Amino acid sequence: MELRSAAWPVHEHADRPWRSSVRGPREDRELTRIRVAVPPRIARVRWRPDAPTEALLDRSAAALRSLDVHHGGRFAPLGLVLGRTEAVASSRIEDEAASVDDLARALVGVRADPGATAVVRAAGAADRLVSDADRCGAVTEASLLDAHRLLMRDDPVDGRYAGRYRDVQNWIGGGRTPRLATYVPPPPELVAPLMADLFAFLHRTDLHPIAQAAIGHAQFESIHPFTDGNGRIGRALIGAVLRRRGVTTTVTAPVATVFAADRARYFRHLERYRDGEVDAFVVEVALAIGTVCDEASLTALLLAESAVDLAAGPCARGPHAVVGRALAIDPVLTEEQLSELVPAASVPVVVADLERAGVLRPVTERRRDRAWVAPAVVGELQAFEERVRAAVRARSRPWAGDGSAA
Repeated sequence: MELRSAAWPVHEHADRPWRSSVRGPREDRELTRIRVAVPPRIARVRWRPDAPTEALLDRSAAALRSLDVHHGGRFAPLGLVLGRTEAVASSRIEDEAASVDDLARALVGVRADPGATAVVRAAGAADRLVSDADRCGAVTEASLLDAHRLLMRDDPVDGRYAGRYRDVQNWIGGGRTPRLATYVPPPPELVAPLMADLFAFLHRTDLHPIAQAAIGHAQFESIHPFTDGNGRIGRALIGAVLRRRGVTTTVTAPVATVFAADRARYFRHLERYRDGEVDAFVVEVALAIGTVCDEASLTALLLAESAVDLAAGPCARGPHAVVGRALAIDPVLTEEQLSELVPAASVPVVVADLERAGVLRPVTERRRDRAWVAPAVVGELQAFEERVRAAVRARSRPWAGDGSAA
């Protein structure tokens, strides 16, 4: 069965008994039934884009392949840099904000900013999911659960649910009960069969890779299989699908940067997907990929120029050159990493020289387990995000009532 978005199966709904055990408003305490969503099975549903959408999908895929081949392969650090950027943006959508300085402090055990710790976990989870898709040639349940375990295992509230599907009802918005929720996902007994159906959908090869990634993400968010972490794992799923389909080999397109620039728009697309409007979100993801590829290409060129300047200046030779090459790979440098790069006797001199030259900026004040960042790289990452936000603002206009992409 081949369907266009007008015929894409809509979410059904069902009433379920609810037993309230919380204190609060009388309406919450007296709530006895809730209305849950029942997402459709999509493993065998066909989808064919119209000619303009197909052309857009092809252009976006070509842009991503070009970024991957011309910059990811030649300038491997871009993959790690974009991965950090994606984790920061994806966590920001969930109201977990952190700077690169915060990330550096979290990597050496400074837990003053819980948001930074969450971003570090998100980056590791996304990297695990994409790497497993590359290694296995598939997006599997085992790799998804493993990524969720990495993300949530240290969470003080939901750590006990890390790496397993929920066995409780969850909801989005509405407070301590689902009475006023904006969305109530399917009941827990439907999660496993719906996820099995989703994995079958992700195993297909007859769909355009970007469309498959977009639809798979929207379906995952509708199932909401975990008690927490659904957004971050679901967005990492986009990169995993694109890696599994061979669109990328080294980089992950930070599409969350676009979604974070206009969260309301992103959430509205997911809501309309549940009404069977799939084309608009496919277009949105394709546009997001095109946007970040344009800006990431510029970032790659600027970072390459910065690396050349370092090699000709403060990091021209000796242990300074070793540190310069490491900073070209990752803008965060910990004392443990530094001790592996240069002899212990050289560390004080190298650090003093590079701090004085503005190549390193310390982000910790203690004497041991220190951390630094590379200001030039951090500045370019911030500029990348601002360019993406400007591009999103430039193409945004009031939401179209017919569900089409604005």
